[in-house]
Amino acid sequence: MLNNPYQTYQKQAVNTSKPEDLTYMLYQGIVKFIRLSKIAIENNNFEDSHHYNLRAQDIVSELMITLKQEFEVSKQLASMYDYMKRRLMEANLKKSTEILEEVEGYAVELMEAWSEAMKSNKATN
Repeated sequence: MLNNPYQTYQKQAVNTSKPEDLTYMLYQGIVKFIRLSKIAIENNNFEDSHHYNLRAQDIVSELMITLKQEFEVSKQLASMYDYMKRRLMEANLKKSTEILEEVEGYAVELMEAWSEAMKSNKATN
């Protein structure tokens, strides 16, 4: 079986990335899969929509697992992630692009905030 060069590149990127970069990649993944799910709904392709929605839910679950509970911000993020996951499940059941757009907005905000935090951290180190 031949490896897809893009998949090989992605795997290598994940294996060699710093934890903060991995978190950013996870946020990118949520946004990507929500957008693909919305497109699939708009094209009445509910099977693909379901698949992409589950991928987004899996990423949110991964973010929840990796939180360090000793930090106050982690507790706040846990609540946000829980809400996002419940809304993704609801969007999946209702095939609602409106709910997906809501969650996408939160994911984009988190991604942008994380990006700014990484820049700020690099500037101080």
